[in-house]
Parts: sequence; C-alpha cells; structure tokens
Amino acid sequence: MTTHPESPVQVVAENLAKKSWAVLGVALVAQILVVLDISVVNTALPSIGRSLHLGGGDLQWLVTAYLMMSGGGLLLGGRVADLLSRRTVFLTGLGLFTVASLVSGFASNGGELIAARSVQGLSAALLTPSALSLIMTTYAGAQRKAALALWGAVGSLGVAAGVLVGGAITTWSSWEFIFWVNGPIGLVALLVGRRILAKDKAARPSLRDFDFPGALAVLGGLASLVYGLGGTEKHGWWSPQTTAAFGLSFLLLVAFLKIEQRAAQPLFPPHVWKLNTLVSGTAVMLGVTGILVGTVFLTSIFLQTVLGYSALRTGISFLPFALSITAGTVVAKHLLNHASPRSISTAGLLLSVGAALLLSTAASHAQYGVDILPGLVILGIGVGMVFVPVSVVSMAGIPASHAGVASGFLMTGHEIGAALGVAILSAVASTAGTLTTAAGAADAFSRGFVGAAAMGTLVAVFALLRMPKTRGTGGGGHLHLH
Repeated sequence: MTTHPESPVQVVAENLAKKSWAVLGVALVAQILVVLDISVVNTALPSIGRSLHLGGGDLQWLVTAYLMMSGGGLLLGGRVADLLSRRTVFLTGLGLFTVASLVSGFASNGGELIAARSVQGLSAALLTPSALSLIMTTYAGAQRKAALALWGAVGSLGVAAGVLVGGAITTWSSWEFIFWVNGPIGLVALLVGRRILAKDKAARPSLRDFDFPGALAVLGGLASLVYGLGGTEKHGWWSPQTTAAFGLSFLLLVAFLKIEQRAAQPLFPPHVWKLNTLVSGTAVMLGVTGILVGTVFLTSIFLQTVLGYSALRTGISFLPFALSITAGTVVAKHLLNHASPRSISTAGLLLSVGAALLLSTAASHAQYGVDILPGLVILGIGVGMVFVPVSVVSMAGIPASHAGVASGFLMTGHEIGAALGVAILSAVASTAGTLTTAAGAADAFSRGFVGAAAMGTLVAVFALLRMPKTRGTGGGGHLHLH
C-alpha cells in the first residue's frame, strides 16, 4: 500500500486547526476593558462630580482625557507594536492600564482622576494595536475571520455596554468601582498573557523610527484645544486663557504637519493626505462620532441631574439608543446596493440633525418616553446609517500593503472625533447653564443639542460635497508614494 505525503496546504490547515483560542481570549479581554472605559464613566459623571466637587467644565475632561490620549497616541502605539516585541508591548500596555485604573478609583480630586484617565488612554493606545497584531499573526483563514468578527462585535457593542455597566456598578456600589473592577480582570489577563503568549524577538529600532516629536506635537495640540474648550465656562470664549490655549493648539498642530513632511518615518505618511476617499471618509467619521459620544455625555447628565434617574436606570435608558444604531447600520448595508455612499451618509446626518433639534426642545419638566426617547432613537438610526458608507468609502482603492496605515488613520479620526465632540458640545452647552445643577443642566442640554444640530449640518454639507457619488470611486484610490 503506497502512502502519499500530505500537501503543504493540508499541513497548514491541520496546524491552523490546532491553534488555541486562548490568545484571542486574552486579546479580547484587553480590548473589552479599553472599549468599556470609553463610556463606562458617563453614567457615573454626576456622582463623580459631587464626590470630587467638580464644576460643569471639568466633567467633560473625565471623558475627553481618555479619548484624546488614546486617539492621539494610537498611530504611535501601532508603530511601537510593529517595531518592538508584540508580546512585550501588549503586556506593558495591559499592566499600565490596570495600574491606572486602580489609581483612578483612589483619586481624591479631579486633577488626580484626569491624570490617571490620561494614562489609561495612553495605555489603550498601546493595547489596541498590539492586541490586533497578536490576532493577525496568530490566526489565519477561517480562524482569523472568526477572530476579527468577534473583535468588531466588541468594538461596536462595547460603548453601549459601558453605559449600562457603569450605571449598574455606580448604583449598586460606588463610582470608584467602575475603575477598580478593571484591577482583578486586568491582573488575571496579565498573568495568563505572560504564560500563553509566545516570546517574539524584534530588531532594535532607532529613536528616529518612532517619530516621537510628531506624537508629542499632535498630543500637545489636541490637549491645548480641549483645554481651551473646557475652560470656556470658567474663563469665557475670548479670555486670555482661552485664546492662548487655542493659539498654542494651532501652532502645535501646524508644527505636527511640518514634522510629518520631514520625518524619516512619519506617523502620517504624506501620501495618506492624497487619498481623497480616506481623508473625506475620516473627516465624516470624526464628525459623526463626535455627535454620537457627545449625545451620550449630555443625555447621561440630563437624565440624572434633571430627571433624577439613578445611574442604573440611566444605563438602561440607553439600550434603545444602542439598538437603533444597530438598526441604522443594517439599513445602510441594504441601501448601499441601491444608493451612493454620499447620499446615504448625507441622509443619515440630516436625520441626526433633525433628532438633535427634537432633543433640544426638552425642558426641565421633560418625560423620557415623550421628550427624550424619540430623539435618541432617530439620532441612533441616523449615525448608524453613516458608519457603514464611511467605512466602505475610506478603504476604497487602498492597496493591501497600506491597509494598516489607512485603518489606523480612520481609527484615529474616530477616537479624536469622540474627544472633540464631547469637548465642543460641553463648551456650547455651558454657555446656557452649568451641568451640575438641575436648572442649569436643562438649559445646557437644550443648547448643547442646538450645537449638535449645527455640527451635523456642517458635516452633512461636507459629506455632500466631498464623498464619492458611487461606491469605490471618487478619485481617492491612487497611492502616491513619492
């Protein structure tokens, strides 16, 4: 009887079948911690504000500090994960995140908590790209598809779940536990990760390979911008403090662009800016994410401070919003077969504008079912309709060799948009009243959603003018490497 040697394809298939899901499990646990912490703090904001005696302008920093550092540091984190040992970067990020979470829970004042949240954000900027890199290098074929599907599900459901989890923990224990709960979870993941993640060696890169000047310039520019916006309630829009912060932000962001043109290994390669579909799609993603996360921020405060909801009831009140976002994405997927990404995105944004104007009519005597729920559902469908065509357009015509840079660019727009959305809408809301009292929060909520409607209108006009008329076209798919 003659035996036939197995083909290379069969050998690879058998090896793939033996891959343990343990690596995916550790990577997903880390990403769940990262994603939950985007929104878990929202339902605890009034409790934290009362406990630490924070003003209305300070509350938004608890959200934006995390988002700003994670978004601004994301491309540097990806570069670090590519150049150094993925295992080392992942475990370092997870360890820092766990420690920063514990420190957040022990914070005795707003400054300490904001600083700890910033370190959480920087840790997330290391964790996310290194975790995804571990998945991509560990699995292939059907396993990789399944792993990426779970990764995407965590990302899309995590923000909504964070609001509910934060509400439940704050109601049943205290706000400190929304951070402390990360401690044991992170520690177990760290111990398991040290045991199961294979050691990998990487060449020793030079400092020039990391583009630290570019990373510091963009983080400093974003921090100055958010600081200026956050200080408008206390200092006013035209005060020396505010104008100095905006001026410094402008100078640092211009310096960032100059640095990127001259850097040996820039975080944003110059050719990325020539990809029209990617740039336009990321700009729309930035705007719509700002509206989405800003909505969660303002509504969380309104439900608790004005309507007197508990943190848990507030979290439950966001479930229809999460479901409507999912419904919006389903609608958009079907519409892509019949309409252009431009028209779908513009329609979704206009729907969001209408919903924001509807929410702006809510007063101090508002009822959730009549005055809040309809606007939340419509806004959720609207923003959900935008995410799908923006993702399709942004990656259209991008060669596989540059898919990582392009997706990192889009993810950065998503995170920075969330931070700026909260900062801008909080600053606009604060022109009508403080977010820490019932009367002030009602007026601020109304003014904030007028601002959201204005933001949505600007983004809709941009989408109408810049996004492609047909899928996969628009003149943005040619890559210039010189």
